[in-house]
Amino acid sequence: MDQDERLVRASSFGAAASAYAEHRPDYSQAAVRWALKPAPGMRVLDLGAGTGKLTATLSAVGADVIAVEPDPAMLTELRRALPDVRAVLGSAEVIPLPDASVDAVLAGNAMHWFDMAVAGPEIARVLAPGGILGGLWNVMDDSVDWVAGLVWASGSAAIGPRDTPSSWRAETAGAHLPPAGVDARFGSPQQAQFPHGQRRTADSLVATLATRAGMLVMPVEEQQATLGRIRGFLASRAETANGEFTLPMLTCVLRVRRL
Repeated sequence: MDQDERLVRASSFGAAASAYAEHRPDYSQAAVRWALKPAPGMRVLDLGAGTGKLTATLSAVGADVIAVEPDPAMLTELRRALPDVRAVLGSAEVIPLPDASVDAVLAGNAMHWFDMAVAGPEIARVLAPGGILGGLWNVMDDSVDWVAGLVWASGSAAIGPRDTPSSWRAETAGAHLPPAGVDARFGSPQQAQFPHGQRRTADSLVATLATRAGMLVMPVEEQQATLGRIRGFLASRAETANGEFTLPMLTCVLRVRRL
């Protein structure tokens, strides 16, 4: 997508902040531990923290976490959910922290919104030498037959270019991290993925998909038609038609070390 569309989508979440807080999944603790290899008291910045989904997992594994989020509505939800976490207004391009003040910078389903030409040097500034920069994405495991059908039924607006394992690997192979020609202070990237899942009903899964950026910026009639198509698919499958089920997911991690 071009820069203007990226900015529109990146700024779309605040209008759905409460739904985002209610329906978006948390992150695999195994994935977070792999990203950080955390020691007690490790100082971690959750950048583009949204409503605190990754923040909560970081706290659960014992990190000393600070959350930075550019959208006031999302930040309000984060503070409501996690009142004991320091959470401040800021962005990847202008981080309101001192130099070398954190041991790791993680971003949950957010790094693809950063302008890395600007954010790369800024992230390097706040990271202590040897610190970790990591992006985490929750993706749907389309190796499961009904999930593959859901991906097809949802279309590209609801299921984006990082929302399945194969597309995530392709998208992150040479993207999202600071470009070497712009900032050479980061080493070689590593990728890993970890099983995860989210308990859903058909209604709550539709509500979850409705919080994706492509859906939020869609014209209302097209949005309702897409959500109706998803509801129809879920109603047609024995796995999802009645009651609760687990949405099979992976938490995928892209990690690089500051030199």
